[in-house]
Amino acid sequence: MEDRIQKAVELFKSGYNCSQSVVAAFADMYGFTQEQAVRMSASFGGGIGRMRETCGAACGLFLVAGLETGATEATDREGKAANYAVVQELAAEFKKRNGSLICGELLGLKKKDPISTIPEERNTQYYSKRPCAKMVEEAARIWVEYLEKHPK
Repeated sequence: MEDRIQKAVELFKSGYNCSQSVVAAFADMYGFTQEQAVRMSASFGGGIGRMRETCGAACGLFLVAGLETGATEATDREGKAANYAVVQELAAEFKKRNGSLICGELLGLKKKDPISTIPEERNTQYYSKRPCAKMVEEAARIWVEYLEKHPK
């Protein structure tokens, strides 16, 4: 499982967004190809569409939680509640470890900073000023710890 955490970080450092990196590291466990994983999670990078809202790494964590514990019947209120409880537990742990679930706060951005659709170029400066690789690592680690506590 430690390999999956490292894979998530490597995917991020190769250019995938934070959400894609987390989801793709676990995709095969749920019957998805890497291409399917990166497509389904593509919109969540940069705090959801680069709007700096909920951290994309956290969104990736919640996506895999749905693959593991999500209800599959529309009327399964108990199943939905159980999944929401897992997501809330994961969110609390992410927030405890990182101080926030909000991308803009994690990046130290000011509320009035303009939102752009253009991703920044990935270079040494980008990686040195961004905590994103750490967020990806933490999200993947939290998921591994969850799986270890709840074996099937």
